[in-house]
Amino acid sequence: MGKRDPRVDAYIAKSADFAKPILTHIRDVVHAACPQVEEDLKWSVPAFMHKGMLCGMASFKQHVTFGFWKHDLVTGSPRVEGSMGFGKLTTISDLPSKSKLAAYVKKAMALNDEGVKVERTRNAPKPPAKAPADLVAALKRNASAKAAYDAFSPSAKREYVEWITEAKGAETRARRVKTAVEWMADGKQRNWKYM
Repeated sequence: MGKRDPRVDAYIAKSADFAKPILTHIRDVVHAACPQVEEDLKWSVPAFMHKGMLCGMASFKQHVTFGFWKHDLVTGSPRVEGSMGFGKLTTISDLPSKSKLAAYVKKAMALNDEGVKVERTRNAPKPPAKAPADLVAALKRNASAKAAYDAFSPSAKREYVEWITEAKGAETRARRVKTAVEWMADGKQRNWKYM
């Protein structure tokens, strides 16, 4: 027999009012179609498990998203970009019918029962970030900032480079270069506030 997780109850309770009936509907359909399903939280959102990941759902301010771990194999169509699978849901009618959704759950169960694995494609590594001339010049004037920048990982360097090059105006860009050098002189990565 499957089990309902109180953390999923709490997740649904704190979701926006429009989302609660959608999340409850999805949960009920999954439990009806797969009585052995167990709930969990993965990536801080509700997930349904049956011999591995079966499907998941998430609530946002203005939409809900739901999809299967093996979505393409289950539904025969690719995920809607930017979603778990079925796109941005704002009402229950945005989902497939209850019977169709139950059939998808059963197909996902069968794939997990058979041990079918989905090959996840890995993105090619990004090339190293090329520091813009104004940042290079500023780093030459501050040895400690240059030493810190040189010691950063490629992704930490890229965060600074992208932040500076995304500035729309010259004043903003100059201000970002100045701030970046100050932070680097203290050994701080671009997003040091969140670390």
